[in-house]
Amino acid sequence: MSLLTLLPFIVLIGAMFLMTRSAKKKQQQAVEMRNQMQPGSGVRTIGGMYATVKEVNEDTVLVDAGPGVELLFAKNSIGAVLTDDEYNRIVHGVEHDLKSDADVVPDDASSLTETGDSAADATADDKAVDLGKKDAAEESADDAPAGEAKTDEEPKKTDGDSEAK
Repeated sequence: MSLLTLLPFIVLIGAMFLMTRSAKKKQQQAVEMRNQMQPGSGVRTIGGMYATVKEVNEDTVLVDAGPGVELLFAKNSIGAVLTDDEYNRIVHGVEHDLKSDADVVPDDASSLTETGDSAADATADDKAVDLGKKDAAEESADDAPAGEAKTDEEPKKTDGDSEAK
């Protein structure tokens, strides 16, 4: 056998070795993560349920999923162990802000453009803005003669066949 016929097999075996090696690494990291679980830790199961760890045994984990709801899971069904900040953000909607003393950006730009002349701002806000629309009563009075002229004309059909009966 020549070296050229063996080369594809050697490459295939090498690729399989690299894939199994990376899979073993990921598996080892998952085992380490599950071993780091302690009571009080927030976890996400592989099914997507968020809970707090109450008790860790050799092969099982007792979690608290809500008031009075305790569930027993296999240790390998824990998908992720979450940090306290991440768990509170996801479950309780609590944002932990590291820069609590920082300036808060306003929702609107009005506070950014204030000139200090509040009397001028108040009178400008009270004035009605004309957007070019008329009241319904004015519109019907103005358009009545034009409406009669339009009714005399018959709309033209544009369906392609102009002489169809």
